[in-house]
This record gives sequence, C-alpha cells and structure tokens, in this order.
Amino acid sequence: MSPFVIGLLGLLVLVILLFCGMKVGIAMGIVGFVGMLIIRGPLAAMASMISTPFAVLTRDSLMVIPMFTLMGVACAYGGISGELYSACYKFISRMRGGLAIATEVACAFFAAICGSSTATTASMGKICLPEMDKYNYKRTLTTGSISAGGTLGILIPPSVGFMLYGINSGVGVGQMFISGILPGVLLTICYALVIVVVCYIDKEAGPKGEKYPLSEKLKALAGILPVLVLFGFVMGGILFGWFSASEGAAMGAFGAFVFMVIRRRFTLQNVVGCLKETIATTAMIFLIMIGADILTNFFTAARLPALVQRIASSATVGPWVILIILLLIYAILGCFIDSLPLIVLLTPIFLPAVQNIAPGLGFVGENGIFNVTVWFGVLMVMLMQFGLMTPPVGMCCYVMAGVAKDTPLTTIFKGTAPFLIGIGVAIVIVCLFPALATWLPSVMQYGAA
Repeated sequence: MSPFVIGLLGLLVLVILLFCGMKVGIAMGIVGFVGMLIIRGPLAAMASMISTPFAVLTRDSLMVIPMFTLMGVACAYGGISGELYSACYKFISRMRGGLAIATEVACAFFAAICGSSTATTASMGKICLPEMDKYNYKRTLTTGSISAGGTLGILIPPSVGFMLYGINSGVGVGQMFISGILPGVLLTICYALVIVVVCYIDKEAGPKGEKYPLSEKLKALAGILPVLVLFGFVMGGILFGWFSASEGAAMGAFGAFVFMVIRRRFTLQNVVGCLKETIATTAMIFLIMIGADILTNFFTAARLPALVQRIASSATVGPWVILIILLLIYAILGCFIDSLPLIVLLTPIFLPAVQNIAPGLGFVGENGIFNVTVWFGVLMVMLMQFGLMTPPVGMCCYVMAGVAKDTPLTTIFKGTAPFLIGIGVAIVIVCLFPALATWLPSVMQYGAA
C-alpha cells in the first residue's frame, strides 16, 4: 500500500474518531503514531512520540497562549463585560434592534481582551440576554446576535485562532493579531447591518428602548475605558515594536489583574478561578498542538501536503478557483470538526498550495508570500467563525443554549442563520480587498525591520 493511500486512510480514521467523541489531541496523536508506524517503522514512530511533546512545549512562541488566555479570563472575572454592554447600549438605545447592535459592539470590545469565542459568548450572554428579554426582543434575534457576537472572539486580537495559525505558518503571532483588526471591524459592521435588516423586516424582533440624556451617555464611556487602555497598550506595543507578542501577552495579563484590583474583584476565589480556567484552556490547546505535530509528521511522510501543492500547481483551472475550493473544503469541515484543531490540521496541508498560486492571486515577490500567508490566515479564521454557528458542532450556539436554558437549540440555530450571510459578505470583501488583512501587518513588518 502506498504512503499516499495510508495518509488518506489515516485522515478518514481521524474524522471517525472525532465523530465518536475522542479528545482531539489524543485522536491526532494516535493516528499520527500508527501512521508513522506503518510507513516508517517502530523506531521512527517512537522517535516522533518522544521528541514531539518536548519540541512543542519548549517553543518560545507558545508563551503567548497561556498569557493571553489569562488576560482574557482575568478581564471576565473583573466584570468588565457588563459595563461594556451598558455603555454601548446607551448610545444606540432608540434604534430598533439597538440592544442587539450594542451586543455586537460590546462583544467586539470584549473580544479585544479575551481571544476566545466561547468565553465571549458565555460572558456577554449572561449580561445581554436578561436585558433583551426585558424589552421583549424575540429569542431568535437575542440568541442569534449573542452567538454571532461571540465569534468575534477569534477574529479580533488577541485570538487563539491567530496564535495557532501564526505558530504553524511561521508568521509572527503579533503580525497575525494586527491582521485581524480591520476585518474584525468590518465583520462587526456587517453583523450590525444584519440586525438592521432583520428589524426592518420584522419590527417586533427588536423594539426601541428608552432614551438616555447626553450626560449619562458620557458617564457610561467609563465602562469602555479599561478595554481601550488595555487593548491600546498591548496591541500598540506590539505594533510599534516596544515589545514582542509574548512580552505583550505578559503585560496584558498583568494589566488585567491591575484592573481586578482597581475594581475590587481581586479575591482569592477569583484568582483561583482565573488560574484554573487558564490552566484548563492552555492544557487543551497544548494537547492539540502536540497531537497535531505528530499527525503532521505522518502526513509529511505520506506526502499529502506535497500532493495538494502539486495538484494546485498543475490544475487547469485558475488560482482563484483553487482558492475557493480550498476555502469551501475548510468551511464544510468546520461544520463537523472543532475550529481550533482544524486550523492546526489543515494549515500545513493547504498553505503550501496557496503560496504556490500566490502570483496568480496577485501576490508577487518575497513580501507577496508574506502577504498571501497572512491573508489566507485571516480567511481561515473567518471561516472558523462560520463553523462556530452551524450545526452539528456550532460551539457558540451550544454555549448560548447553556446560558438560555429555556430556548431550544433549533431556535438558536435559526437565529444565527441571517448572521451567516453577514460572515459570507465579510469574507467576500476580504477576498476582493486583501489589503484589509495585509496592510497593517506590512506596516508592522517594515517598522520592525
């Protein structure tokens, strides 16, 4: 049996194991080990199992994961999300669907200090759901807007998705963070426009709220100030080269604890809760990274990445058709496989093919390869958001169901359907205007040089 066939069988077995509910990192590790055992023999398989965990866990670049995770968790425990939502709502309360639009804006701000879609959905859901219920918003719009807003957690930096893509693609994590800022703003606007259209079609979906005086609106801006300060300090420091992404992550975590002290939330219970949640999330991500590296060794031995690259270079269709096919494959798989392991799994397979067709996509020269790598990473993360709102996986919808326990899951998925159009429009715009993803990282790259 040829290595290529063994590689395809291994991929099929991996999908089956994931559908059976096996932990993602363990499933990837098992398939990778058995595949290497068949192709290269027991010595190579054991060498991969022994050396890979040490190699992964000693990467300096992985320091950003626990630090940024701690920063986001500490901000959540600090109670910043409630004031964010209140400030956003008071400025647009008189619009139809104003509460839902405020949810999207508040989720965008919270995403700027969190990095996790599920955490953003859970934190904002607990705050936003009772308020929208109070003003008789339809549950489809309520749960749909919160679930959609939660997906911004992996697009607006700091983002766990960008961390994993940057580490696996060889692009600096800080540069990937910066690449998500403009697409994140674009997608927030698209979500807000979706709400406007929904409320125009169904005026009962999002009734108008009460009116607030200007003095109270200005006072509410204090709720946004901690986020702006922390985000500006961390991302600005990375952009202007004051510190690396890892150092920025540590500074952000420290700043989050400072806000906890200022807000009188720095209690033993909160600190222990922060550390436990950070450890659990970090361990999950590291296990995925170890399993993915073992699996990548197997796929490389089976020559799957080389085959995909060869097919892309010899295909008779245009490079844009190849790109669309790769993105569609990722979108379809994202409906069935969790987003984080999928980006780790497919980056080493798809990225070489995209870099190979870069000239046909309009990316020329050494900097063109850098730009196409960043651009493709942004598109992959945006497609991760698509998978977070579609059945059967749809993690943000499942988290929302845990918050809104009296709402059927079918109602939540129905509510997210219009927002899938919003993501689709944003993806098309980023495809047509790559500079939305590549301009800021290019500025950062030149500034660092």
